[in-house]
Order: sequence, then structure tokens, then C-alpha cells
Amino acid sequence: MPLQRTFQVAVDPSKADLLSHGEFQTCELTPLGSNYTFVASLQLGNDTCKAIYKPRDGEVPLWDFPRGTLYKREYGAYLLSRVLEWDFIPRTIIREGPYGIGSVQQYVEHDPRLNYYTLSDGDAEGLRMMCCFDLVANNTDRKANHVLVDDRGKLWGIDQGLTFHSDTKIRTVIWDFGGEPIPDTYLDSLSGLVGQFINPAGTFRELLELLLPEEVIALQKRIQWVLSERAFPGLPGRRRRH
Repeated sequence: MPLQRTFQVAVDPSKADLLSHGEFQTCELTPLGSNYTFVASLQLGNDTCKAIYKPRDGEVPLWDFPRGTLYKREYGAYLLSRVLEWDFIPRTIIREGPYGIGSVQQYVEHDPRLNYYTLSDGDAEGLRMMCCFDLVANNTDRKANHVLVDDRGKLWGIDQGLTFHSDTKIRTVIWDFGGEPIPDTYLDSLSGLVGQFINPAGTFRELLELLLPEEVIALQKRIQWVLSERAFPGLPGRRRRH
């Protein structure tokens, strides 16, 4: 069923930033993916930017994820990256758009010919961070083209909507580090979250409020598991890129 476009309400530029309150000027449907995904142009005053807009009503129902929650999970993944101070997910918010409420993410200018399979050894540290994050967030959809390289050579991870399920179901192309120790800096960041489940506050509380109770428990257990194992898991029969 085609999405129904809704009226775009203008806002006061003095009280908002571009991604949160810029007006949608264009909204073009991308041909990739099973859900409705739009490349949008936003404008606030004289400033413009591109963004990726994924409306809730454009989500294709899945048998294993609650209906209409993928946009929240996209935002939740960004919140988790903020709490951990792992800077690889573009800024993401939830807001109204031309086709209703959904996630809106800062567009990353990148070369579409580059993805996970074209990376060099110099990108290994960025991949380790992404790999550790996917273990904690239970990412079920880390495809090769979900790893972007921007114009400065920085790695970004996109399409984190299939995350935080209560059942362990990690699906990823990143198996480069199986058996290797997880860097202490990542383990230290995760250790800092353990005690926050009792009385969460701020950004971490906002993340937990997006999830179902059983998903919060599962997130806590995955963090404890990673801290206990202290090494990246491997998968028999899977080969590394190199």
C-alpha cells in the first residue's frame, strides 16, 4: 500500500537545528532495501543538508520483530553509540516527516564503490569497534554495504534497525577478528554501563525506554557475556576478507 504523505509543519528556526527541524524540500525513494527508505533534502533558513528518512509506516512487517519498531531501533543504536562514545553511527533522531514519524539520519557523503570488502588493513580498528558494537546491540543485518567510508576516510556504520532482539541472532560479514582479544578501551566502555541498569539516567535511560523489558534484560546479559569472554567470537568455515 502506498504511503500517505502528511502536511509538513513549519517551525521556528531560532529554536531548532537543521536535522531536527529543517523542512523537507525533497524526498526521493531509494530502490534498495525492503523497507521504504528516502534520501531527503532538509532546509532551515539558508542552511541545507541531506538525510536518510525511514518512516515507521514504510516498514515491512517481520515475523521476529515487533511491528513498527525498526525506526526506534535505528535511533536506539545511535543512542548506544553515544553512551559508549563510539563515534561511527551518523547522528540519528526520531521526528515527523512527509510520510509520518520515523528515523532521520545524517547522510554520509561517500563513494558507493567502497564497502567492507574494499577496506584495507588500516581500517581494522574502526571495524573492531563496529564488530564489538554489533555483538552488544545484537545486530542481525551487518551487510558489506552497511559499512561506509566518507570523504575523509572515516568508517561509518548505517542501517542498524534490526537490533536489540531478545534472542541472540547476530548476522554480520565482519569475521576478521575471531579469537582475537577485544581491546581494553572497548571493554572499559562496556564496564561503565553495567551499574547503570539499576538506575539509568540521561541518554542510557532514553535507550532502555525504547526497548521491551525482555530486550533490556538481554542487552544486559550480552554486555556481561562480552566482558566475560573478552575476545571476538569466530565462526567455523568463515574466511576473513584477506
